[in-house]
Amino acid sequence: MSDNTTATQVQPKKANAHRGHQPRTIQQGPGAANVAQKAVAFMPSLKRLLGTMRPERGMFIIVIAMGVVSVAGAVIGPKILGEATNRIFAGIIGKQLPAGMTKQQAIDAMRAAGQDKLADMLSSMDVIPGQGIDFTAVGHWIMLALGLYLVAAGLSFLSNYLLNRAVQKAIYRIRDDLRAKIDRLPLSYFDAQPRGELLSRMTNDIDNIAQTLQQTLGQMLSAILTLLGVGIMMFTVSWVLALVTLCIVPLAAVCSALIGKRAQRQFVAMWDATGAVNAEVEEAFTGHSLVKVFGRQREVQASFEKANEQLFASAFRAQFISGIIMPVNFLIGNLNYVLIAVLGGLRVASGQMQLGDVQAFIQYSRMFTQPMTQIASMANLLQSGVASAERVFEVLDAVEMIPDADSTLPEVTSGHVEFRDVDFSYSPDKPLIQHMNLEVFPGQTVAIVGPTGAGKTTLVNLLERFYEVNSGSILLDGVDITDVPRQDLRGALGMVLQDTWLFNGTIRDNIAYGLADATDEQVIEAAKAALVDRFVHQLPDGYDTVINEEGTNVSAGEKQLITIARAFISAPDVLILDEATSSVDTRTELLVQQAMNNLRAGRTSFIIAHRLSTIRDADVILVMEHGSIIEQGNHDDLMAAKGAYYDLYQSQFAGAIEES
Repeated sequence: MSDNTTATQVQPKKANAHRGHQPRTIQQGPGAANVAQKAVAFMPSLKRLLGTMRPERGMFIIVIAMGVVSVAGAVIGPKILGEATNRIFAGIIGKQLPAGMTKQQAIDAMRAAGQDKLADMLSSMDVIPGQGIDFTAVGHWIMLALGLYLVAAGLSFLSNYLLNRAVQKAIYRIRDDLRAKIDRLPLSYFDAQPRGELLSRMTNDIDNIAQTLQQTLGQMLSAILTLLGVGIMMFTVSWVLALVTLCIVPLAAVCSALIGKRAQRQFVAMWDATGAVNAEVEEAFTGHSLVKVFGRQREVQASFEKANEQLFASAFRAQFISGIIMPVNFLIGNLNYVLIAVLGGLRVASGQMQLGDVQAFIQYSRMFTQPMTQIASMANLLQSGVASAERVFEVLDAVEMIPDADSTLPEVTSGHVEFRDVDFSYSPDKPLIQHMNLEVFPGQTVAIVGPTGAGKTTLVNLLERFYEVNSGSILLDGVDITDVPRQDLRGALGMVLQDTWLFNGTIRDNIAYGLADATDEQVIEAAKAALVDRFVHQLPDGYDTVINEEGTNVSAGEKQLITIARAFISAPDVLILDEATSSVDTRTELLVQQAMNNLRAGRTSFIIAHRLSTIRDADVILVMEHGSIIEQGNHDDLMAAKGAYYDLYQSQFAGAIEES
């Protein structure tokens, strides 16, 4: 028969002519072959990552204000302690001078004795000859410094609390956005993306982003404010020594930038390798039984070791290269410390500075190099976090499904399905379905048979809108399925797959999964119709028996019956059975077949089957090959025609007879 021949001889129509739509194309995810790898862009990705925290900007303003006050208290502290040191030193020197003379007389006496250096030093000090240490004044300065440090510590604690709360809110949104994005991605994306890789982005990469933001934002803010505050204070103490200290900034920045640029590439490779390892583990554990059966442990181990070695190599290089930043900056800071100590000692001896000021400046020098070292060390985490963020952004930027329309299906649908001049292909250069026309009346059972790769499952995937047609239209009760929300469409369709999926929960919960707010009565009614009730009472806890994660505490046939009960409770108008009996034994097949017959009663049904004995009573049998319908009719008509269906039927049963 012609490709355009249907059960009711529907004539071809131009695709979507009544709506003026252009032919749609298949959407690909980032894992598809025709999508180029995204280049690493550190600054744009960092800016975008920080932009995700925009809703918390009010909290950040409070955190910055607290940080300014906290850093101001910590920065002023050394200056106050320097004043206390000056008081102590002045008291020690004053005690050694004869009482009764003035400071100027003491200076003149030293110069007369040829002690010009001591005279210069004394001239810069607030000394009263004959008077010792003023412990009251020293105590005031120390208590003031202690109070400032306590206030700074309290504000620092509070700002860290608020900052971490803001970070966790941002991570919550990113995780939620990623989950919502996955719901909007087409099936083609998941076909081209290893599950372990996607799970790694959802878990490992987001956790790494959270760790990066928590550990870097607070320290980065404190470090920047400290650099500004310390820089200002250094100039108030000695502009000469301040300029010397500032000379290390460009040197440290250049060293950090050169090292960080090399480290960033390695962090990207490290997280890509992490995703590959997760994919290997997920695949090996999912198919653990098959690995054992076929004795492929060595091959699996070798494949894992190869991926693990790549992860080890890239992680080692990333951590080693980025780890160089901190010791390099430590070295630069220590060189500056030595230089400040020497120059400061000379200026005290010449009377250009007081000893307390040098002490304060040395503290400021340490305080200045410490945040620089922190910033350099945070480059390790920051680059790792940005690399993870890029991987998450790749998923968030993936092409989504066509947005849902605003219209809805009729409240009561009859199950009238039409394919009008439908074209579809997974790849533009490999056409699969071309100019397909098909009409299925309400209540009809349509069986679809054909060799592997003929397009059987593709046909029902198009009906479910797991994929979008390239051109043409599919109608349900006269409504184009692209004109209704996918949720409404799939609410009218029920599907039982060859691969049963049960989640870790009770049998009752797994059946009720097909209908929101299902009552116990509805669950039991669906279980009886699907013949689940026949075996469930033999289980330890009946309907409350918990199915483990792999579903190994129930048989394959029992799992299939539970999935049929799940479809039954949803009361679909159109039923799709995708080789639902292919994985069970002959006796269980009879039970599954009986349950499916109960489910099919009064519904439009599409059955994909390799066992032709299960579809003999179908109203229409479609024989597909290379995406085209080459034969159609009921079982008797097709057998009488002795065409492709006859050959399939004979070869299947002839093979069974020869095996017996």
